[in-house]
Amino acid sequence: MKIMVVGGGGREHAIITKIKENPNVTEIFALPGNGGIAADATCIDIAATDIDNIVAFAFKEKIDFAVVAPDDPLVLGCVDALEAHGIPCFGPDKKAAIIEGSKIFSKDLMIKYGIPTAEYAKFSDMEKALEYVKTCKIPIVVKADGLALGKGVIIAETREMAENAVYMMMQDKKFGESGANIVIEEFLEGPEVTVLSFTDGETLIPMISSQDHKRALDGDKGLNTGGMGVVAPNPYYTKEIAAECMEKIFLPTIKAMNKEGRTFKGCLYFGLMLTTDGPKVIEYNCRFGDPETQVVLPLLKSDLLTIMKACRDGTLAKTAVEFEDKHVCCVVMASKGYPEAYEKGFEITFEDDRENIFIAGAKLVNGKLITDGGRVLAATRTGDTLKEAIDAAYAAIDKIHFEGAYFRRDIGRRALNA
Repeated sequence: MKIMVVGGGGREHAIITKIKENPNVTEIFALPGNGGIAADATCIDIAATDIDNIVAFAFKEKIDFAVVAPDDPLVLGCVDALEAHGIPCFGPDKKAAIIEGSKIFSKDLMIKYGIPTAEYAKFSDMEKALEYVKTCKIPIVVKADGLALGKGVIIAETREMAENAVYMMMQDKKFGESGANIVIEEFLEGPEVTVLSFTDGETLIPMISSQDHKRALDGDKGLNTGGMGVVAPNPYYTKEIAAECMEKIFLPTIKAMNKEGRTFKGCLYFGLMLTTDGPKVIEYNCRFGDPETQVVLPLLKSDLLTIMKACRDGTLAKTAVEFEDKHVCCVVMASKGYPEAYEKGFEITFEDDRENIFIAGAKLVNGKLITDGGRVLAATRTGDTLKEAIDAAYAAIDKIHFEGAYFRRDIGRRALNA
């Protein structure tokens, strides 16, 4: 089988690593891929948002199955375009991908169908948003409506920060048209949990829970990033809470999307907050999370490609989905200054082998791996206990070097304290 994976980050590297385990796979193409992925797949210099050329390539190469991994191409309708040309795909179509493509859509959906979430207000007028900020409860969360590379969420701890966030999104267009409309929502408190799930639109099978660390600095300080590290399973996510989430959040979301004529097939990401009033949805994503994928997939015992095909074909209920009963930790190495300005172009060196080192922002130059992004790579390690996994991940990080390397030193500390 010839497989095509659309995307070029650490998430895609983890997906490709797992798909390679299927003995029927003869060739994997990554569009565009990156310097690290090049060791595991043939990288093709076509941007993940270049839908026309992605389709043309897939048709020309007679691709047997495609995986569209990032949010942008999903929201743009990449799956629709590929399926229209006879290329079977893993991932939601454009109508379903709106669950991430518009925070206003997802918030309205939750309110309409009684799915627990934070209280919110939505704005397309900046002056009205600023008026609201003058009287709302602080802290507050300001979100760009559209996609913003995981950075379109500002937790405003003061009224001035909230006002600045509104100006940044709506006036300064920091996130382009994604911030033309915004959501201002209640600040929820409690442990955060991420649950990725496989679904074929009827059956939903949750994966191992995880705990992401989105802030740039130790102690959960600094700006929101795409994620600086993650541990799994999340110790706060008990069997009782999992059952409550299935009953009140997961299945109701699938049913709500079906009722709206937006059947979701693929990986549906639930970002949850475990509040004193019960679990509530912070956000949905229409795809595998990054870096959550880098901890969840290494624990998957079942064949990933078989599961992906079942999601597409509507046969998930008959498909085995099993995970190892272990702990896992992933630590992200970023370029100093991320998520704001940072330098790139530095050689990455490894003292050890690169097993379960998932490359995100790097390119190959004369056979050398060179930094080419904010989040450069992620080291993932498993263990029989969470502490074993954390210690092993940091031991792996200590053997990787590049100029300006930065990583948080407290990934998993909250989980250990639990």
